[in-house]
Amino acid sequence: MTKIAIFGVGLIGGSIALCYKGKPGFTVAGHSPNPRSVEKLLHRDVVDIATTSMEEAVEGADYIFLCVPVGMLEDYVKQLVKLPLKPGCIITDVGSTKASITESAAALNIEGVHFIGGHPMAGSERHGVEAASSHLFENAFYVLTPAAGTPQAVVDRLAALLKSTKAQIVQVDAREHDDIVGAISHLPHIIAVALVNQVRGYNASNPLYQNLAAGGFRDITRIASSEPMIWRDILVNNREVLLRLIKDWNVEISRFIDLLEHSDGEGIAEQFRIAGEFRSQLPERRKGMITSLYDIYVDIPDHPGIIGQITTVLGNARINLSNIQIIESREDVPGVLRLSFRNQEDADRAGGLLKQEYAVHV
Repeated sequence: MTKIAIFGVGLIGGSIALCYKGKPGFTVAGHSPNPRSVEKLLHRDVVDIATTSMEEAVEGADYIFLCVPVGMLEDYVKQLVKLPLKPGCIITDVGSTKASITESAAALNIEGVHFIGGHPMAGSERHGVEAASSHLFENAFYVLTPAAGTPQAVVDRLAALLKSTKAQIVQVDAREHDDIVGAISHLPHIIAVALVNQVRGYNASNPLYQNLAAGGFRDITRIASSEPMIWRDILVNNREVLLRLIKDWNVEISRFIDLLEHSDGEGIAEQFRIAGEFRSQLPERRKGMITSLYDIYVDIPDHPGIIGQITTVLGNARINLSNIQIIESREDVPGVLRLSFRNQEDADRAGGLLKQEYAVHV
C-alpha cells in the first residue's frame, strides 16, 4: 500500500488527493492544524485519513506533498525532518517559487529522505478544498526541480506517481524555473495590480473611470484580484528575479515613451506587430499559471426567472459554468449576460444550445 500525506488540503492539495483517493493500492492522509478543517476533509471524502497530528500524517508515508503557502514551506520541511519518516520517502511541494525551498531542503541533508521541488502550473479562480478537482492538472505542465545530486531514479519515481494527475511532467533547474515563472506569472500580477491602482487613483477625482472600466479593462486586470497574502509571499520570495524583470519592463515602457514623444506611428505599429506575431505562437489549449476563461455573451430580456432558465439549460446539458455576470439590465434595455467557462469546448456547446432561444455573441 502506497501512502500519500498532504499538508494543506485546499485547491491544489485537495486536487492532488482526489487523483489518488479511492484508487487501489493508495491511502491518502490529509493534515491541518485546524480540527474543523479536518472534519471538513472527512465530510467531503477528499482523503482517507485526516488529522491535526503531523506525526500521524507522515507515519509510513511514501510521499509527502507540502501544499502550504510559499512563506511556510521552509518551516514545514524543518519540522518534518524531526519526525520518524519512512526510509526512501519523497517530500515535494507545490509552490510557485522553487530556488529557495530546493536549496533550503538540500542544506538539511536528510539521510534516507529526498526532497524534490514541484510546481503544478494550473489553478482556478476559485479557492479552497471545495474547488478541488481530480481534473485540475489535466493537460497542464507539472514542473519538478530536483537539487543537484538527487538520484534520477528517485525523480523518475515521483514522476511516475504524478502520471495519475494527467499533467505533463517537466524537469528543470530551480533557478531557471523562477526566472521563467517570474516573467510569465509574477510580473504580470505586479503589472495588473499597479495598473488597477493607477486607475483607482484617477477615479478618486472622477468616478467615470470606474464606470467605464467594465469589459476589457476588467478582463485584462482580472489577476489583480488574486489572494493578497499568497502573492505577498510569492513576490517577496522571488524578489531578486522580479527586481531584474521590473527593470527590463521599464526598458520596454521607456521604448513606448520615446515612440510617443516622437509621434512614431510606424514604430508603434511595429511593436504591436512583433508582439502579435509572438503571441500567436503561444499554445492556446494548454493550462497555464494564469487561469484561462472562455466567455460568451447572451442578450436576455428583463423577465423574472430568465437567468434560472439559462442555467437550467446548461445544467441539463452537464455544462459547467465558471462565472456569470449581468453586464447591464434596465427596464428599457435588454440585459447582457456574460457566461464564463473553463474550456473552449464548454463555451462552444453552451453557445450552440443558447442560440436556439437567445442572441449569443462571442
